[in-house]
Amino acid sequence: MSNPTEPRDLQPDTKLVTGGRTPREYHGFVNPPVYHASTMLYPTAADMVAHRARYRYGRRGTPTSEALENALRELEGPQCAAVALLPSGAAAVSTALLSVLSAGDHLLITDSVYRPTRIFADTILKRYGVETSYYDPLIGADIATLFKPNTRAVFVEAPGSQSFEMQDVPAIARVAHDKGAVVLMDNTWATPLYYSAFAHGVDLSIQAGTKYIGGHSDIMFGTVSANEATWPQLNEMMGNFGLCAGPDDIYLAQRGLRTLSVRLERHQRSALEIARWFEQRPEVLSVLHPALPSHPGHAIWKRDFTGASGLFSIVLKPVSDEALYAFCDALSLFGMGFSWGGYESLVILFDCKDYRTATPWAPGGPGLRFHIGLEDTRDLIADLERGFAALHAAARA
Repeated sequence: MSNPTEPRDLQPDTKLVTGGRTPREYHGFVNPPVYHASTMLYPTAADMVAHRARYRYGRRGTPTSEALENALRELEGPQCAAVALLPSGAAAVSTALLSVLSAGDHLLITDSVYRPTRIFADTILKRYGVETSYYDPLIGADIATLFKPNTRAVFVEAPGSQSFEMQDVPAIARVAHDKGAVVLMDNTWATPLYYSAFAHGVDLSIQAGTKYIGGHSDIMFGTVSANEATWPQLNEMMGNFGLCAGPDDIYLAQRGLRTLSVRLERHQRSALEIARWFEQRPEVLSVLHPALPSHPGHAIWKRDFTGASGLFSIVLKPVSDEALYAFCDALSLFGMGFSWGGYESLVILFDCKDYRTATPWAPGGPGLRFHIGLEDTRDLIADLERGFAALHAAARA
């Protein structure tokens, strides 16, 4: 067969299958082998002194990591220059930020950002002399009013973590670039399959590969995809910090990537069915899912995204903590645990009011975030009905 990585005009689903695969280089086997490596031997002293080798050291790349990097770069599109593989999503966020920021810089972050990103900015970046300001995720082009002479970067996330506001990323990116700033985006929710970050003005696109790329809740993994302007600094940061992902996690991420499309399609379909069911429940005040016409950011989602994942939130009408806990405790198919993106359904309780600073969080009731897995939706709905029955029983007690 021909080399699957040769540049061709392929559809995204096909790229997921063919990207990063060169069977001719590994004796015709379908999948790239897993290299567990540290030391790489040079054939001659002259080669060693001149660093003449495709690979130099296990931490700086192997055929295993290169295969996944190539597959992800192809999926991201022609504006992606290279992809960095990291040991977690949080490591991907912190490394990307540190690659573009220096002491004395100013950073703008959406108020709806993933909370560990906020904690990193408020602790580590602050310690190293970077000032962070948070902005209303609905600000759009008006973000121009928040720029300072030393604003170096803008960190966006669409939709927002837990609260699911939709940002107008292209409008924000145009302002940022006009002012000489870099745009970073956490694109974990949609993945490059459903949101082309670079086509919408992003310079560094970040994913927690722990979630949909891995897809089975069994790896810790992160990625940062960079354009030509930002890759040299990101690559330097990776090398100087000694960061790399382990070969077995890379293998599992590559394996997960092959089925990303079929899994996301199922997550999307099931999540929308459950979200619409929630909209009909008398206990539910609002459903925070951008793909629903009722969502305030639906127009942006419809304009910029090609799909939705399995993660969304609901706001319940006011109930006691006892009733809320009874709802969650009665569920048997929805595990209570952080993270998401695996094959299983999950639920967490959340409240943004304790840490939002630029915008108030007062949705009118308690929040629950759901990840809809690959189970049959009939079983999931029956499980949720048991939860609501327990909620009502606790409320009457």
